[in-house]
Amino acid sequence: MMDNGPDLKEKLIAVLMGGLSSEREISLKSGEAVLKGLLRAGYRAMAINVGKDLAESLRRESIETAFIALHGRWGEDGTVQGLLEMMAIPYTGSGVLGSALAMDKCLDKVILASLGVSTPTYKICASPEDADFPLPFVVKPACEGSSVGLSIVREPQEIAPAMKTAFAHGTKVLVERYVGGKEITVGIVNGLVLPIVEVRPKSGVYDYAAKYTQGMTEYVVPAELTPDVEKAARDAAVMVWNHFQLAGCVRVDMMVDEGMRPQVIDINTSPGMTETSLVPKAWAYLGKTFDQLVEEILKGASLKA
Repeated sequence: MMDNGPDLKEKLIAVLMGGLSSEREISLKSGEAVLKGLLRAGYRAMAINVGKDLAESLRRESIETAFIALHGRWGEDGTVQGLLEMMAIPYTGSGVLGSALAMDKCLDKVILASLGVSTPTYKICASPEDADFPLPFVVKPACEGSSVGLSIVREPQEIAPAMKTAFAHGTKVLVERYVGGKEITVGIVNGLVLPIVEVRPKSGVYDYAAKYTQGMTEYVVPAELTPDVEKAARDAAVMVWNHFQLAGCVRVDMMVDEGMRPQVIDINTSPGMTETSLVPKAWAYLGKTFDQLVEEILKGASLKA
């Protein structure tokens, strides 16, 4: 339900940043960049550093629209979206259901398989002893982002430490086949599919440090792909967008396997907006500014229920 109308610049907009997840510091950087962009574009915007008193803060400031720049749990998983729905405050991004589904990597796998979208073979583990899976494989907490708790396991002795690390972040862990090909990402903003970005981490692994440290990763826009691979990646991203009921700004991460098939490995419903983030890089290739990007995302703010 879109209800912002032509007077959006007259409304008080809160950029929700920080939060309570392990991605708090990255969210603060994203939020500051978004806030500056909105102010430069002439919007009445302010920051809210999100804590347990979010509802009180929104009421106290008489917030009329929310730009969600939160990453991870309690921000990207449907919880804040549900609060905003109950308070009747339009917000950017996906709704409660889409956010919750995309955040849970184990549920992602089940849905992707049912849709026929290519994704690496996997196993859902409820305990550290469940990691009976052919090497090499990737271990991920079910509900974390920014590669928090992620490990690549190549040798048997690496299994126990990897599982311990992942289970420190939750009670459910995903183990999936390691795909060693090109890493690419497809961004979608309000239904517009952006140029594909290829990610080339200098360490060989696109982990937390590679994502957020300047100079540790090379980005190629547009990605160097054959037309067939590019089409397959774009089609997969659009299918995810449609069937997960996503909205706003979304990023679908993939690995191109040895058979030149894009394999979906992650779905982000609140992608980073920092200086090293991928969606702004893809957007810039279209000849558009960062301020235009945040304004376009803001225009999609709505109640979804």
